[in-house]
Amino acid sequence: MNLQSDDFELFALPVQFAQNRAHIDSRWKELQREAHPDRFAAQGAAAQRVAMQWSVRINEAYQRLKDPLKRAAYLCEMRGAPLRAEDNTAMPTTFLMQQMEWREALEEAQSEADVDSLEAEVTEARRALLAECERLLDEAQDAQAAAQQVRALMFVARFARDIEVRREQLQQ
Repeated sequence: MNLQSDDFELFALPVQFAQNRAHIDSRWKELQREAHPDRFAAQGAAAQRVAMQWSVRINEAYQRLKDPLKRAAYLCEMRGAPLRAEDNTAMPTTFLMQQMEWREALEEAQSEADVDSLEAEVTEARRALLAECERLLDEAQDAQAAAQQVRALMFVARFARDIEVRREQLQQ
């Protein structure tokens, strides 16, 4: 293992968006067993510190690889298309309009059924955005366009949390 390896190399995965979550999980467990500091107790404190560094590195990679949004963002970065989400907020007009409609629907939601309906719509939009990320990253090899999809997915993820807050408010 090499601390400088990218996450895909570390996990022995193809460098692509489409991944098998069960395979990522099992590989994480294997790597954690290999790098567990207790396995290096007989070799002294220095070896245990290195093992701890490995364990941290493995966990960081796992967090990125297991989450489709983080994995897509990581691939965009690797392919020279940084998200720059903090200063690049330009989005297509249709997406901005959709955001406004969702916000209004969330504010007007008076029942759990209203929230459920909105949540189903947002879940479907997330699925479509992830499918487009997969197409752009794995087939079209267009990391710039994928980065825009990832920024949209970031909004959808935040909005999904807002839906849960609204659901909790309605349950009180």
